[in-house]
Amino acid sequence: MAAAMIATPAPQITDAVRRNMALLIQLRWLAVGGQLLTILIVHGPMGIALPLAPLLAAISLLVFINIVTLYMLHRFDAGLEYALFTALMFDIAALTWQLHFTGGLANPFAALFLLQVVIGAMVLRPAASWAMVAASLGALAVLAIDPVPLALPPELQDEEFSLYLQGSFVCFGLIAVLLVAFVTRIARNLRERDSALAAIRQRAAEEDHIVRMGLLASGAAHELGTPLATLSVLVNDFRAMPELNAVADLSADLDDMENAVQRCKTIVSGILMSAGEARGEATERTTMRAFLRDIVDEWQVTRGLDTLEYHDRFGQDVAIVSDPALRQVIGNVIDNAVEVSPQWVGIRAARQGEALELTVTDRGPGFAEEILDGLGKPYRSTKGKPGGGLGLFLLVNVMRKLGGEVRAGNREQGGAEVTIWLPLDAIACSTGART
Repeated sequence: MAAAMIATPAPQITDAVRRNMALLIQLRWLAVGGQLLTILIVHGPMGIALPLAPLLAAISLLVFINIVTLYMLHRFDAGLEYALFTALMFDIAALTWQLHFTGGLANPFAALFLLQVVIGAMVLRPAASWAMVAASLGALAVLAIDPVPLALPPELQDEEFSLYLQGSFVCFGLIAVLLVAFVTRIARNLRERDSALAAIRQRAAEEDHIVRMGLLASGAAHELGTPLATLSVLVNDFRAMPELNAVADLSADLDDMENAVQRCKTIVSGILMSAGEARGEATERTTMRAFLRDIVDEWQVTRGLDTLEYHDRFGQDVAIVSDPALRQVIGNVIDNAVEVSPQWVGIRAARQGEALELTVTDRGPGFAEEILDGLGKPYRSTKGKPGGGLGLFLLVNVMRKLGGEVRAGNREQGGAEVTIWLPLDAIACSTGART
């Protein structure tokens, strides 16, 4: 029955279940202490004879449940929601057992079943919560059948109703305090679980967006492939014409045209690689220093950028597999920095334990608050051009798939700073280190 009521939780939901179990463990310890104190007062100063053996047996059961629950909480990840449901059902059974030997429904503490039902409704799925309601109603029906009455001493027999009212007041106060103290914390756990679920849904939407971008890029590659190839053939034909080669300015223009065509092909390939679809380019083995040096050289030499300042603080080099998507998204970060700060861009590569920490800084206007608040969301950009904001979006998602992290912020001296943290294991190869 429980298997049909409780679905297997996702890892993010398990954290909320863990916190709820920890709260219920605390509640159960309070219940054990309160019951022992009540037995001590009622059996002692009040002089009411209690059946100590069954009452202490129920308390021992609660202690055993708490010990088992603590063990599961620290040892297991799967099945915690089943354990939570089972522990609450044992709580109902223990309360029913104690009330049976202390007056049944005439005991004012029978209202504690309401606390069990409310807690079940807060921490369990609907079907399991209704099972808790059914179990509580069944327990009340059992208590109505031949309970063991309390043997009041002669001096208290005339005050039975007064004692019931006093017990009801204590029970109400206990329920109210516990509901406020624990249910509010359980509600906070549920809100955190809902936030985790919302993050999962957002991540799924972003990954779906990447898939659609990949399909769009593939279509664009097919559509642009033919005209780009045609342009390349025409440029080569023009070069073969002697009368055109004699014109120096026209030859330079042909060089520019050929470079532009190659640049368009590179851009299309880069889009495909960013979308996770490497277009005929296999990964290659290199080292971390060589990988970063190639990226910097591309900007300093190929693109003629002499304002890029690169500091290598990586330390001992390691062998890696060059990832085209990683190269592309790092290039996107540099591209964004150069666009807002053409006079200077700083890049620093450092090693933090077994991870690369790559920092790109600029002297531009910095990030707007809405960009920092929604870092990695698609189409979050202040540039005002179509497709803006995809660079950071792709960076965050590529880093996420590689197990890395992206941090962005504004520097006190002005400008923006983007830090990429990437575990070396994500791109390491087995060829060993090379310095």
